[in-house]
Amino acid sequence: MSGNVSTASGEVRGVTLASPAAHRRQCMLALITVALPNLLSLEALRLALEGRAGWIEAALFAVMYLLSITGATIGMHRLFAHRAFEAGAALTTWLAITGSMAAQGPLLFWAANHRRHHAYSDRPGDPHSPNLHGRSPRALCRGLWHAHIGWMFSRELSAWSVFARDLVQQRRLFRLHQTYVLWVALGLLLPALAGGWLHRSWFGAWQGFLFGGMLRIALVNHASWAVGSICHRWGSKPFRTHDHSVNNHLVALLAFGEGLQNNHHAFPSAARHGLRWWEPDPSGWLIMLLARLGWIWNVNHPSPGAIARARVEGTA
Repeated sequence: MSGNVSTASGEVRGVTLASPAAHRRQCMLALITVALPNLLSLEALRLALEGRAGWIEAALFAVMYLLSITGATIGMHRLFAHRAFEAGAALTTWLAITGSMAAQGPLLFWAANHRRHHAYSDRPGDPHSPNLHGRSPRALCRGLWHAHIGWMFSRELSAWSVFARDLVQQRRLFRLHQTYVLWVALGLLLPALAGGWLHRSWFGAWQGFLFGGMLRIALVNHASWAVGSICHRWGSKPFRTHDHSVNNHLVALLAFGEGLQNNHHAFPSAARHGLRWWEPDPSGWLIMLLARLGWIWNVNHPSPGAIARARVEGTA
């Protein structure tokens, strides 16, 4: 790998380039992650339209969606990337495993890329900004494609030594990172086993795999990827930030609060992205419940004064 990457705006610290062989392997894994769930989701939708999917498939999809989206939002994002709260070993391990089930990349990869995104948000060095490709309609389309999916095929790598040194030093988290493929496979196997058992058939196992596995991964990931693409283009901007982050409530609902991107960029270490009672942040609500139960502690949240000072004048 090479050293830091140079751009027209200067050197980008903590970004290296993968070797050609490593880049080919990375592109193959990214292609599988993107293409396979989307292709098999079409089969799931076909079965649903033909009336061959019922409450079992809906329940498996809902349970697995809830597990993986909260693992990604509460675990990968708010706990590991931002240290927005503290938790014990059992809950930390659970969040790392369920976050890995979302198939968005191993723990260190996830955290390092997200921290780099905050360090260079909407500037050269941001791994998935939609705003660095020009202002024409064609450039906008290129930027949105890059922010949503294309960035996963880039040669650029976020250096763990710069963006995830604290996580690398935690042996348990590093082992969970290394066993990422196992947890992705478990997230596919569990709904398949449940579907086969409930239907008492191999076809039931196939349906569980499709609905609780592939369709769930596809929709969880598109909701998450929309945070980097849509939520840096279209929405409201109640807070002053040095980037194009906005709040999009539809994305927030699908991504369990992550679509409140302007709130998050104004207060990156806040455990709750919903700063007003009516802002949709299911992950934040679950964090509040976990805190009340005593399962997490040292929960970060900005003071009312800090929120008021950061708010754009004239916004409610």
